[in-house]
Formats: sequence, structure tokens, C-alpha cells
Amino acid sequence: MRLLPILAATLALSLPAMPALAKAPCGGSFSAFVAGLKDEATRRGHDRAAVDRFFAGVTLDPAVIRADRAQGFFQRDFIDFSRRLISQNRLDNGRRNAARYDAVFDAIQRQYGVSRGVLLAFWALETDFGAVQGDFNTLNALVTLSHDCRRPDLFRPQIFAALELFERGDFDPARTTGAWAGEIGMVQMLPGDILENGVDGDGDGHVRLKTSAPDALMSAAKMLRALGWRANEPWLQEVTIPAEMDWAKTGLDHSQPVSDWAAQGVRAKSGALGPGGLRASVLLPMGRGGPAFLAYPNFKVYFEWNQSLVYVTTAAYLATRLEGAPVFDPRSPAPGLSGPEMKTLQQKLKARGHDVGGVDGILGAKTRAAVQAEQQRLGLPADSWPTRDLLNRL
Repeated sequence: MRLLPILAATLALSLPAMPALAKAPCGGSFSAFVAGLKDEATRRGHDRAAVDRFFAGVTLDPAVIRADRAQGFFQRDFIDFSRRLISQNRLDNGRRNAARYDAVFDAIQRQYGVSRGVLLAFWALETDFGAVQGDFNTLNALVTLSHDCRRPDLFRPQIFAALELFERGDFDPARTTGAWAGEIGMVQMLPGDILENGVDGDGDGHVRLKTSAPDALMSAAKMLRALGWRANEPWLQEVTIPAEMDWAKTGLDHSQPVSDWAAQGVRAKSGALGPGGLRASVLLPMGRGGPAFLAYPNFKVYFEWNQSLVYVTTAAYLATRLEGAPVFDPRSPAPGLSGPEMKTLQQKLKARGHDVGGVDGILGAKTRAAVQAEQQRLGLPADSWPTRDLLNRL
């Protein structure tokens, strides 16, 4: 199974580097829609001849819409998801690339304070270190998703960012390919993010994320810093937790100093906990019976890149593995819900007034918060992990 079309631009995308229009036009005749894009590009000050060359041959791609609607892979739980994505081959390739680009990673650490494991993990999961970058025509994908009325405000600005890259000589509308959602290169960045955070890491005068690993890695590091990455701080750490604790204090919505967690019996699985004054959250991706992690402030930056909890936890955990952390202890989590059961749960939570986002069968942040609130109301351990017992009680 090819994972790239699902992983590359999943439930949410990188934040647009350019402000979105208040009400982006969408739908209708595709040719009229493209004509509107050309007119807007001209009003923005782009040369009309360049605009015509840029949009020459652009077409609607139905495969992009199908990919946008197919996100079922994220209904998997963390243990299943991470085991499917983290292979020994990826770990071995990560370590080889760490050695191959050692000087680049050292420069990134000095300039941006982003650890090499973090970038290696993104590189591995997004494109298998550049081997599988996606074969969707990027311009067609962006225009198709802008024409579609589900999220036009997100994608329309990216078209004009791609036009600016084209004028710089860093985007070929006929040949530039990538993920179905318009992301480009080894670490899959949107055109607007490339404009704002692109770095010429190899000194050739261009930012080419498809062919230059130094460009891709330096650009990703700069983007993480722009999204709020705190230099030289940890992001995620596996921990052991006491059998009895106040589960309502767990979850990413609750944090306290590391020293307070230590006083409550939280211990590092390997090494030492982070600085005592640093705030952190206890993350239980599969409830109190499953693996446990301490999530530091940098962990929340992952959600600016992608909003799927299973994805960001897997990416953050893989980063720790690439820097020597042991395999996580799966422990014995309570059985989770199937996709249809999760949708039923979300419907029941929504009926009780909770904001669960969409009824999509995916255990996202809003659904987890609603689950924890209902667990507290019912006197159940409030660990945010939905079980059939909770479903039946609701």
C-alpha cells in the first residue's frame, strides 16, 4: 500500500504563508474559474504573458478530489499506525542519512535549534527520504482544490505563491509534481511555505526541495522555527506512570511543570526527564492502559504541520527512536472502537452539546476532549480513551 497520498497532506495542511481571501470564489465552469484566477493574478501585478504561460494546460484532476475524500487510514490507533509506518528499513535509512548529511544537521542545530531526529522523521514519513514524493501535477492539484468548494480559502493563495515561484525559476507548471494537496519536495511543503521559509541549503542560488536534501532540510527547520519550535528543547519522551493518578490531569489540554509530574511518580523510560521547570503534558494516546509519553511544548508545533494525533505522535516518537530511544512499551490498552462505533460515539457526544469537529470516525483532539469530559461526568477514569463501556453508558 502506498502511504504517500494519504500522509502527504492529511487532515490538515501546513498553514498558508499568504493570507486567504475572506470568501474565495469556487465552483462553476472550470474554464471561467481559471479565467478568474488569471484576472486576479494580473490585478496582483503579475505580467499577463507570464500568467498565461503559467496557466497554459491547467486541468481539473478528479483523482485529487478522490484523495481528498479518502482519509480512513487515520482511523487506526497509535500502536497499529506507528508499527505500520516505523520499519527497521526506515530506521536504518534514517541513520545512514544522518551520517551522510551530518554537516547539514550540525548547521541546522546551530542556526535553528531543531534536532536531527525531528527532521529525519518528517523526511522518512513524508517521502521515504525523497524516494516517493508524489506524482500529482502540483498546479492541477492546487487549482482543482481551489475550484472545489470544501476548502478553497486554504488552497487559492497557494496558486499565487506557485506563480511567484514560477517567476523565480523554481516552479515548472507542466512538470512540478508532488502530493495531491499541492505539497512539494522531500518534506512536502506548500508553495507559500516555500516562499516564506525556503532556504538555499546547498548554495546553488535556488530552493529546490525535490532534488536537494540540504535545501529541503534547512527549509523544514526554518519552517518549524517559524511555527514556534523552541530551540534545543525536547518534544516527546516515553514515561512510566503510576497505577493510580488523577487521569483528568492527563491530555494535551493540561500541563504542569516536569518537577510536579516527577513528584506524582512519572518517570522517564530511559534517560532523564526534561528540565524541572519546563511545562509538559502526559499524553496517553490509547488511554491509561497503553503507552505513555510526556509531551513538551515543542510537541504542539507538530500540529501546525499536521492535525492528526496518531500521525504527529508517530512522527515525534520516530524522531526519538532515530536519536536512540528504545521501542515503546505497548502495555495492555483497553480495546478501542471501530470506525462505525466511533462515529456513533461522536454523534452521541454531539447530541450532548460537545464540539467534536466532524462525525468522521477519527479520534481527534476535540473528540478526545469531549470523551474526557463525559468520563468525568460518569465517574470513569478520565483518560480520553473511548471504550465500548463509555459508548454503552452514553
